[in-house]
Amino acid sequence: MVQERKIISVPLSRETALSLYAGDRVLIDGNLYTGRDAAHRKMFDSLGKGDPLPFDIEGQIIYYVGPSPAPPGKIIGSAGPTTSGRMDPFTPALLDLGLRGMIGKGYRSEKVIRSMVRNGAVYFGAVGGAAALIARSIIQAEVVAWPELGPEAVFRLKVRSFPAIVVIDAFGNDVYRTGPPVYRAGRDGGES
Repeated sequence: MVQERKIISVPLSRETALSLYAGDRVLIDGNLYTGRDAAHRKMFDSLGKGDPLPFDIEGQIIYYVGPSPAPPGKIIGSAGPTTSGRMDPFTPALLDLGLRGMIGKGYRSEKVIRSMVRNGAVYFGAVGGAAALIARSIIQAEVVAWPELGPEAVFRLKVRSFPAIVVIDAFGNDVYRTGPPVYRAGRDGGES
């Protein structure tokens, strides 16, 4: 049976984050902010100096992406996720400031997961091989900070029906850890 997708909006409330469970398929509407390694380093440095972040992080979702340049007539180029673990050293501080979600691919550290549980935040997975398809859900894109970083600048992406999967929920349940044994049991005839 195919699970229905839940439609969620950003900013994401703590209550909405707590209503999502690992494995849920979602469609996201609203504004996402982008950030990869260089942008996270700049955010972290700004916080260390007592400077404000370039956007209000409360209830927001950061998409770990460095979009490619927009081809003629398009809003954005390919916009597939990057490996999330590279942002792990910076993530707990952002979660403590009210970041409610992240979108990327790959595992997260135990420190990040504990911070997610403490702050009621969610980690979403996006499919890397579907970068062109994902780009279709982006209806507006603008640089909001550090344009000198090129594709690694912080963008505000207005999205409609952005497809994602809850990989780690606000309770610490992690599909990357629980999913493979379930899949293997089904593939090997353990479940029908």
